Amino acid sequence: MTTAEKTGDNWEKQVIALRMDRQHLTKPADWEAYDSLYRDLSPGLNVYWHGFGEPPCLVFRAAFDDLEYNRERQQNRELVKGRFQKGNIGFIREADMELFAGLYRKPAKPDDIQETILALIDREGPLNIGLIKEMTGLLVKQITPALHKLQEAFLLFEDQFDGEWDREWYRLEEMFPDVDVHRYTREEALKILLPRFLFRYVAASVKNMKDFYGIPERELKAAADGLAARGDFVQQDGKYYLAADFALLQKQAREPFRKVLLLHRNDCLVRCEEHHLKQEYKRDGMDILQYLLIDGTVRGAVLGHFKYGPYLMEDVCVRLPEEEAMARKQEILDAIYEVNGREEPVKHYMGVPI
Repeated sequence: MTTAEKTGDNWEKQVIALRMDRQHLTKPADWEAYDSLYRDLSPGLNVYWHGFGEPPCLVFRAAFDDLEYNRERQQNRELVKGRFQKGNIGFIREADMELFAGLYRKPAKPDDIQETILALIDREGPLNIGLIKEMTGLLVKQITPALHKLQEAFLLFEDQFDGEWDREWYRLEEMFPDVDVHRYTREEALKILLPRFLFRYVAASVKNMKDFYGIPERELKAAADGLAARGDFVQQDGKYYLAADFALLQKQAREPFRKVLLLHRNDCLVRCEEHHLKQEYKRDGMDILQYLLIDGTVRGAVLGHFKYGPYLMEDVCVRLPEEEAMARKQEILDAIYEVNGREEPVKHYMGVPI
């Protein structure tokens, strides 16, 4: 492949094709492959606008019902709940707790309310919010943010093993005595986690990494540059590749990915592009319900209003040449209805009533 080809449209199509393979969007993953995929794309998130207590899942990527599989893993405490990217809820494997503590753990500076709750749990054992309220006289609006701060500091663990609302809070060290939350520095954790991420995303800018992990760009760039300096990464045109993938892309061609998929807003491929997607598809008075992955790139969105039950789908915005957008209209609508059903039909396509 020539330099011109590498930097042009063909190179990008090859990157996308490999990314779709690695994401298991060309061939859904079996159990073993799924476990590796979940590990690499952690923290796992729920489907956006999900039902309360639902486990995480990787939509379109499993050859089995991964919602139920992850429900079982939660019940067995193989997947544990925490607060990671900017305090957002996520689910990681128990085996990776030390890594993500290194990446996200906030220094513990308990205030009076947090100290009261910690002392109470130390004395009484695991407690739910209702019992903490009863035993301290604190209000729920005081208790809940205090628990979240202690969770972000990896001092408390919220035991969400089912969909019930009255979950108990434990001292993390009591539930996981073998986990050393001080084992890794952030830099050390990044140098383990970034290669996993890049294996699945193939080519990523620092902004992509920031969108995914919620870590400051300067720290991500320092870690990525360090990996490049030791030969693990290659940097080209503002993007990082695994060195092995950069070589692979130059010598092994893949069939371009051609398919339309409807992605929820917590999907990995959406999260990695958040720095521009939210603004690009923003429309006054409407929510961005979902995004359209067209031939491996986010090129459209469903706009409307969230509600429990079928969403109100007002319009479909597609960033394709007009002729192609119209030629693929039915294909795009079918992809939307495959996920959302037809109970509430789409009202407009590219602003034109259907």
